[in-house]
Amino acid sequence: MSEATFTFRVDETLKSAFSVAAKARDRTGAQLLRDFMRAFVEQQNAAKHDEWFRHQVQLGLNEANTGHLIPAAEVEAEAEIWRAKTRRKIARAAL
Repeated sequence: MSEATFTFRVDETLKSAFSVAAKARDRTGAQLLRDFMRAFVEQQNAAKHDEWFRHQVQLGLNEANTGHLIPAAEVEAEAEIWRAKTRRKIARAAL
């Protein structure tokens, strides 16, 4: 993994307080900033996934509300095909 330098300005009082707080946790300011950056990126990815998921649920609800549904018997028939294929794969693997 290549590394890059991240330079920014910060108030001296904030920098000092941050350094003291970091040291109290036996960490450097740089370590904490990297941790904060990783957490922020993960949070953004989770928020994007949540937004996508909510959109997919809404699409499904919209389809259901307009009567575009798949009958339970059709879903069950397809699921039975999947189960049968899985059973065959398991049986072949056991040989």
